Amino acid sequence: MDRALLADFLRARREALQPEDVGLPRGARRRTGGLRREEVAALSGVSTDYYGRIEQQRGPMPSEQVLAALARALQLSLGERDHLFDLGGHPAPRRIVDDDHVSPAMMRIVQRLSDTPAVVFNQFGQCLLQTPPAVALFGDYTRFTGMARYLVYRWFTDPQQRALYPSEDHDVRGRVFTVELRTAYTADPTGRAGEIVAALLEVSEEFAEVWRRHEVDVTHHHDLKRYRHPELGELELYGQRLIDPEQAQELLVFSAVPGTPSHEKLQLLAGVRR
Repeated sequence: MDRALLADFLRARREALQPEDVGLPRGARRRTGGLRREEVAALSGVSTDYYGRIEQQRGPMPSEQVLAALARALQLSLGERDHLFDLGGHPAPRRIVDDDHVSPAMMRIVQRLSDTPAVVFNQFGQCLLQTPPAVALFGDYTRFTGMARYLVYRWFTDPQQRALYPSEDHDVRGRVFTVELRTAYTADPTGRAGEIVAALLEVSEEFAEVWRRHEVDVTHHHDLKRYRHPELGELELYGQRLIDPEQAQELLVFSAVPGTPSHEKLQLLAGVRR
């Protein structure tokens, strides 16, 4: 661990960010640019004193979990994240396609969509990030653990997941989720996708039947989807995708046609809690 270089690097990255970059108000009394130490600490989930001691070169050796939290808070690129781990005395995380490190560019886009339902998924259907309207619309997808982290697993094992869609859409939704899983499985059958497939084959006859079809495309899958909200009723929403090929992640942004009942219901999401 190089305390001096670690402190200098964190200070430089902190001062390079503006409050608006991380969704914080600037405030009338702020006279200098960059983030304050207490703001980085809050974004990282550590105490201000703990973070301050790291920048003052007198703190303990930070854990890998702390370094990962700092990398997210400071919106570091993968190269910068790896450098941070090296300075902190830990080997850099392996750069693999199922990395759950949301890129700074993707983070900035999501922060600008604070009033819009938007979700970041990795290639296995695990939710990495949601805007507040997306939580109000779908529920908190980041709360799950184990196999339930993956949307396709919940679809075939959790009736509450299906309740989000009209029953007449269930067949095509299951096929779509399976096709997306097959794409990840084909790329790496012995990795995480293989674990999801094996787990589903053990618990879901329905999944086994869909999996045996070997479908690689579902022609009836359109951008327009119907959702059933427990308070707002049915919504017809378009899902636009933004792909991050380096991270194998996608950002889904949901919208409705202006002037429609679905568009009006989207405006009510701010007052809904799930």
